[in-house]
Amino acid sequence: MRNFIRILAASAALVYSSTAFAHEFSVGDIVINHPWTRATSPAAKVGGGYFEAVNNGTVDDRLVGASSPAASRVEIHKMEMADGIMKMRPVPDGMAIAGGDKIELAPGGYHLMLIDLTEPIREGDMVPVTLQFEMAGSVEVELVAGALGQAQSDHQGGSALSHDGED
Repeated sequence: MRNFIRILAASAALVYSSTAFAHEFSVGDIVINHPWTRATSPAAKVGGGYFEAVNNGTVDDRLVGASSPAASRVEIHKMEMADGIMKMRPVPDGMAIAGGDKIELAPGGYHLMLIDLTEPIREGDMVPVTLQFEMAGSVEVELVAGALGQAQSDHQGGSALSHDGED
């Protein structure tokens, strides 16, 4: 019986770990890889959303919007350096994604801005967000919430800026 319980526990751990790393969603030719966010402070009214979107098709598409029950509204934003000052602005026309290409939403650059959060985001939360693409349509993804101030997803390499969980 003890061996059965160990085998069962090991099997459950294997299934859980493989699904935790297989965090992708798709709609049409668009694949969304590793969507994530950061925990927010209890008083924060905004949060960020990050992911990579790959267009496996030959037709250009565009991320045109997003929504979430976790926020009053979701906007696509871009952070950029201007005259030595980091500025953030909405991108009302969305983000083009050429056929066979990809876009990346990451801290310090393009990202989703979840505005007027309904409650703070806690580490480990799965935040539902519906992404709207011009050609492919809409897809619901889940942003995995990392630690407050986390600079990048555990799934991604490279460096990224940290903005206290509010970009």
